[in-house]
Amino acid sequence: MQYTLSILVENQAGVLSKISGLFSRRGFNIDSLAVGVTNNPAVSRITIVANGDEYVVEQLEKQLNKLIPVIKVKRLDGDFISRELILIKVHCTASKRSEIIQTAEIMNAKIVDAAQSCVTIEFCECTNRINTLIDLLKPYGIREIVRTGTIAVDRGNTALCV
Repeated sequence: MQYTLSILVENQAGVLSKISGLFSRRGFNIDSLAVGVTNNPAVSRITIVANGDEYVVEQLEKQLNKLIPVIKVKRLDGDFISRELILIKVHCTASKRSEIIQTAEIMNAKIVDAAQSCVTIEFCECTNRINTLIDLLKPYGIREIVRTGTIAVDRGNTALCV
């Protein structure tokens, strides 16, 4: 099963290394990792997406809470919003250019660069929609894909803050 963990940490050098080391020691692979400063410059938020079983995730949560620079750990369950950004460079012949542009428009993606033989598409969405766009563009020939890590937040009034 896939789990999304949101972790508030002190914004200092070496924190990410400690957290990724904890996952590594447990033999737990991280599928997605995103880090950014919060509205408090002394605090960063780490969002980790990983696959595993319930027991391992519970153990990781407990171990994360024991680390000194960790302020809070929350597993995001149920109804939450997640997004990631992708840039896709697609091979584009003159005869197929309009089809690729139309596909991007249908998915609400944005063309951010166009060259004679390729276009670059920007898309910010949930993972499932990103995978759908990739599948739609594969027949044209994807030259390069760059993806950010997933970021996530609970819906509604719930907030993870210090």
